[in-house]
Amino acid sequence: MHPIALSPPIPEASLATAPPSRPVRFFHRGEIVTVDGAAPTRTVLQWLREDARCTGTKEGCAEGDCGACTVVLGETDAAGGLQLRPVNACIQFLPTLDGKALFTVEDLAPLAETCASPPLHPIQQGLVSCHGSQCGFCTPGFVMSLWAAYEQHLQAGEKPSRQQVADSLSGNLCRCTGYRPILDAAEAAYAAPPVRLPRAPALAALQALAQDPPLHYAGAGAHFHAPQTLAEFASLRLALPQARVLAGSTDVGLWVNKQFRELGDLLYIGRVAELQAVQRTATHLEIGAAATLQAAWQALVAEWPALHDLWLRFAGLPVRLSGTMGGNVANGSPIGDSAPVLIALGAAIVLRQGARVREMPLEDFYTGYMKNRLEPGEFVQALRVPLAASGQVVRAYKISKRFDCDISALCAAFSLQLDDGVVRQARVAYGGMAATVCRAPRTEAALQGQPWTEATLQAATAALALDYQPLSDLRASAAYRLQVAQNLLRRCWLETRAEAPLALAEVSVFARGDAL
Repeated sequence: MHPIALSPPIPEASLATAPPSRPVRFFHRGEIVTVDGAAPTRTVLQWLREDARCTGTKEGCAEGDCGACTVVLGETDAAGGLQLRPVNACIQFLPTLDGKALFTVEDLAPLAETCASPPLHPIQQGLVSCHGSQCGFCTPGFVMSLWAAYEQHLQAGEKPSRQQVADSLSGNLCRCTGYRPILDAAEAAYAAPPVRLPRAPALAALQALAQDPPLHYAGAGAHFHAPQTLAEFASLRLALPQARVLAGSTDVGLWVNKQFRELGDLLYIGRVAELQAVQRTATHLEIGAAATLQAAWQALVAEWPALHDLWLRFAGLPVRLSGTMGGNVANGSPIGDSAPVLIALGAAIVLRQGARVREMPLEDFYTGYMKNRLEPGEFVQALRVPLAASGQVVRAYKISKRFDCDISALCAAFSLQLDDGVVRQARVAYGGMAATVCRAPRTEAALQGQPWTEATLQAATAALALDYQPLSDLRASAAYRLQVAQNLLRRCWLETRAEAPLALAEVSVFARGDAL
């Protein structure tokens, strides 16, 4: 056990802003559950296994990678229906459940009572019949990921492709039985008579929970604030400049589980509707800081289809449905995959401090390794990405040891303005090549104003060696990183050259996914 560090008292100015402390309330196992007194950083997994005694959910990696702990959260969507999303219980802090519904593998047993003997849900029966489970430890996580997708596709009245099923399992990494039996199990489930979740009880509970005041939760000497409007969030952030801003906890959760850090007071951004929006204006995409990675990447891909593969390889689905692009950018990891793409696209970051709002190019936001220009009481409000321009070609590539749900050794992003075979403008950005994600100025200079030919490519490739001096670490050596960075520039040329360019369908793994 690690000692709990007591947070300093909340300043009097913020006490007037924050609502009174109250328990965490959420829907679970057919009823509204109330939790009080636990530390704000107690995880959903810990509560399930140790308090609720729902031990079907397992702990594997405790960092959101393996998927053994996958559960499903339910929330109301814009149309008033029930929206389900799989998440990793091991890195979700308990107060983030407030106002939501929590479903675990135990919830499938009542649904399975309508099935033939043995009483298994079609997803579970498919895994049994197709030999998709070996030791069984990770199986509940597979079941919950498949169940969330199953409910989604039943609601839409469609049957997913094998590639869509594979992507829904991108956050479940155990493959004792191989890929084929697990995909076969999903197909068998869709072929069986449908078994649907009764949504009325959960929706009624969510409607009741929506009447609760904004959450201010106190436990184990720390405070968790979840304001519900942008103005309230900005006011609290200004009053509590030392509080930790929390979004999806896909990064911050590891600080607790792996580094045993005491986070102090938390200011949760996930209940602010204004910050969850992704809007397309006449000039740009506006991605709110609390928009999920899934929603943000979906909007980017709609504008630049060539980003499709990087979208589906940006972590596993549960991470994309929990984490935020604003958080990925704010944390500033040099191997984060959002920043290279956003910088190549010329994105700006919008910062807010109280009522003051300022904007700067994203590339100017970072000042060093994991350092940025945020001032006390300031937070990331949005990202602004200029819309696609005529003649613009965009490509981005991720290199990692594991195909699904892995951290990049390096990530490359290219945005070229081509006019009659000439590079009129070039923006080149790499992650994993320096202490921060940054552009390649010498490479860009070698490209701009030049014909998009192999000779220009070779000059730009040589310049790339002057732009970066990468380090060696466990993911890749410096020599490997530089060689691959140069190779990815060549790949971009092969896909966008005037003569015989490689079509996206020829180079995308996902275009061939149904062969699995």
